[in-house]
Amino acid sequence: MRIVVPAGGIGGARFLRGLKTTLGIGADHDDGKTTITVIGNTGDDITLFGLRICPDLDTVMYTLGGGINESQGWGRTDETFVVKEELAAYGMQPTWFGLGDRDVATHIVRAQMMAAGYPLSAVTEALCDRWRPGVRLLPMTDDRVETHVLIDDENGRRAIHFQEWWVRHRAAIPAVRIIGVGAADAEPAPGVLEAIHEADAVLLPPSNPVVSIGSILSVPGIREALTATTVVGVSPIIGGAPVRGMADACLSAIGVETSARAVAEHYGPELLDGWLVDEADDGAHVAGIEIRSRPLYMKDTESTAAIARAALDFALELK
Repeated sequence: MRIVVPAGGIGGARFLRGLKTTLGIGADHDDGKTTITVIGNTGDDITLFGLRICPDLDTVMYTLGGGINESQGWGRTDETFVVKEELAAYGMQPTWFGLGDRDVATHIVRAQMMAAGYPLSAVTEALCDRWRPGVRLLPMTDDRVETHVLIDDENGRRAIHFQEWWVRHRAAIPAVRIIGVGAADAEPAPGVLEAIHEADAVLLPPSNPVVSIGSILSVPGIREALTATTVVGVSPIIGGAPVRGMADACLSAIGVETSARAVAEHYGPELLDGWLVDEADDGAHVAGIEIRSRPLYMKDTESTAAIARAALDFALELK
């Protein structure tokens, strides 16, 4: 069985861990029976201090490889911040994005390989050779795509990188518009379209529908390929609020209500065949999309595995 999961950061990574658990997949992503291909969001990527940082790819890699800081859901476990402190002592900017020492090593390897001419997909494969996440992790594109946010503040109307809006400002400044810079000219990374075409099921985890899943869908060819297969999504909204993070601020920026029903409508029946919502949203109905409800809080590995199994069974039934 071939499963494809377009995924963002923390929610996507934890869902994937649950999916691996329910399928009994270990460090090897191909046991001859079941494979999981992850199409990772790269719209959050940013270059800082001469290093190319890929937060969502790394969060998936660390989470599935056993190196994630579990309490915060991102970054490395047992992390130290000596490099960050030294950069601050030199007055280097920005100071609002802190890189841990262990994490810096990943970014140095990535930066050196990319400077040598390797595409991001090849670099990601090389990094995964160490972490053995048990999935095939592909970036959505090898081309440079970055999510920027148009805001109005005391400096007037301007665009800032998504990471500055999200990390520095905690999305407290209302977004006028969210822009995928470079997305329109990007191409899917090698293997992405093939994986979708060969998939028995595609699962959309409870990742941010605007800047995670939305960024992946913005790469020409990916959404079109997904409409030709069976796709089941898991709602990131429970009872009118994001399960985690500030997805409501992103949804407001594109004029979408923060509700399970509205997110399903945003994706549309052309993309979604099935939509898994929490019991709190049991009354949600969207024309053309099969909707089912169950508890969706990912409290621990067991509950997350049950959610992943429900989504997979739903997709296979619809197929």
